[in-house]
Amino acid sequence: MPEENEYGQSVGDLVPGWAPRPRPRPVTLEGRYVVVEPLSTGHAQGLYAATCGPEDQALWTYRATGAPTSEAEMTALVARTLTTPDLLTFALVPEGRGAEGLASYTRIDPATGQVEVAGVLFGRSLQRTRAATEAVHLLMRHAFEELGYRRFEWKCDSLNEPSRRAAQRLGFTYEGRFRHHLVVKGRNRDTDWFSITDTEWPAVRAAHEAWLDPANFDDAGAQRRRLSVAR
Repeated sequence: MPEENEYGQSVGDLVPGWAPRPRPRPVTLEGRYVVVEPLSTGHAQGLYAATCGPEDQALWTYRATGAPTSEAEMTALVARTLTTPDLLTFALVPEGRGAEGLASYTRIDPATGQVEVAGVLFGRSLQRTRAATEAVHLLMRHAFEELGYRRFEWKCDSLNEPSRRAAQRLGFTYEGRFRHHLVVKGRNRDTDWFSITDTEWPAVRAAHEAWLDPANFDDAGAQRRRLSVAR
């Protein structure tokens, strides 16, 4: 039962010792399969090659911008991203390769300990890989364990089924839909909200680590157990 105050009103649980948390800074997060490192214009060449081929146009459908048509345009897009307020963006660099994806911290609120992972872009070579899963895992782990945040969010266009499935697979809880939330490329966007809290994080972390364990993959690289089953 909720606690009541002296006026007979239900109040939330106390959060012992709560104080504002540090704001995320550019850091390098190293995993077994991927390095998550601060984005720079030096990543533009790899990102352009990984995400802007003729077969890659669908990767940009739900993004605010279309796919760059040249390496110079990608460099300009990266430069704009680096100067966007309240956006801390990382390049996703699989072991032994160049940058093949992006992810950002945004809606950063140190006072209440919440942050969103946004703008997640996986090149086709990165999709459905251990490196892709580990990249998001590393960003979660940094937010919860090193920064002490209480809430980690994921949002997407309600029509973006791959993003919705990814959120659920990674352990996020669906919280609802913000209707007529944005206008993107002249079209309406309803936005679906998902989150993981600090109390849920230990179980989510354990599931991620069990799935990422090399023992979970056979000699051909096929998973033995699905992440959703592990969770």
